[in-house]
Amino acid sequence: MERKILIAGGGIGGLASALACGHQGLATQVFEKKRVLSEVGAGVQLGPNVLRLLEAWGLRSALDAVACFPQRVEVRSALTGALLGTLPLGARVVQRYGARYATIARVDLHTLLHRAVEAQGMAQMHLGQAVARVSQDGSAVELLTEDQRKRRANVLIAADGVWSHVRDFLRPDVQAAFTGHLAYRAMAKQSDLPESLRSDCITVWLGPSMHAVQYPVQAGSLLNTVVLVEGAAPQDAQGWEQDAVRSELLEQLAGVHGSLQDRVRSMAQWRLWPLCGLPHLRGPQDMAFGRIALLGDAAHPMLPYLAQGAGMAIEDAAAVAQCLQQGPRDDAQALLRYAQKRWRRNARVQARARRNATLFHATGFMAWARDTAMGVLGRRVLDVPWLYRGG
Repeated sequence: MERKILIAGGGIGGLASALACGHQGLATQVFEKKRVLSEVGAGVQLGPNVLRLLEAWGLRSALDAVACFPQRVEVRSALTGALLGTLPLGARVVQRYGARYATIARVDLHTLLHRAVEAQGMAQMHLGQAVARVSQDGSAVELLTEDQRKRRANVLIAADGVWSHVRDFLRPDVQAAFTGHLAYRAMAKQSDLPESLRSDCITVWLGPSMHAVQYPVQAGSLLNTVVLVEGAAPQDAQGWEQDAVRSELLEQLAGVHGSLQDRVRSMAQWRLWPLCGLPHLRGPQDMAFGRIALLGDAAHPMLPYLAQGAGMAIEDAAAVAQCLQQGPRDDAQALLRYAQKRWRRNARVQARARRNATLFHATGFMAWARDTAMGVLGRRVLDVPWLYRGG
């Protein structure tokens, strides 16, 4: 009897799951609530831990066409503009970790995954099919879509994001909540910017209760900028994308160095994301529920202070496909192995991202100690070997 694997969510995690399953010889059906497959967001950083997987799936040429591969990270003081430390990327990352470090527009990553899934021919896409109800028994999982159609399958992979409907049925006691962090995001054509504001590297500015990150995407033609601040929850914390007034952001950055303010002013259109999260993972029971597995933000949304949210979803996808492909053919046990394999690494990344939030936004003595350590130890502070070597 043919094994049936359903995937809820057609974002980066869902498409990566379909692609990974296809490479393991497993056919899938993907259910996405949007009628037109698309992705929101701005830029994404992909470390060598993620590039190794994407290139193993045959996506090197597709990445070369749209991604950037910066040669370094520069960390600067948001208050003075002074250079605090650097981390060489480029050939050094390849030598140390066996793959490159990339920056890419989120829509480009989503598009290349979608094209790869289509070319592979192992997944059926069902658009405009939101999940209405999920249930399971000892022999199967059943998914009911909003058009009242039922699908029974061996496995359901929930990759439907931080506001996961599948998770709501499994864990109604666990609800996403505002984290106290806000992300202002913008993109601009590099050709429209003054030459002094263009960039081919990743630049990070650290300041009190804020930091900013800037890097090129779309083969260098666009510059992505994100400013993260701490503040009160908007009225609609679940709203993924809201209008944001540039002057409002500049008011919050009144004390930062002029070079950073100039970069904010140079971006005409800003969007605001309230960052929402879940309690941190406590064990495999938070990622596997019988024949249902949670993946990516549905299980472990990450604060963006380690730039690994998309990366952990892609790693999850590779792991769940591998566990499903390996015998014995007990799907609940396969998903339990997946959860056991992934939960500690995801929890470690969650914890490190939270720690980075404290360090990046530090004030007083802690900020002085951070800046001094970067100046003295440099790349040893900025590099993350345990992360980039993979799980």
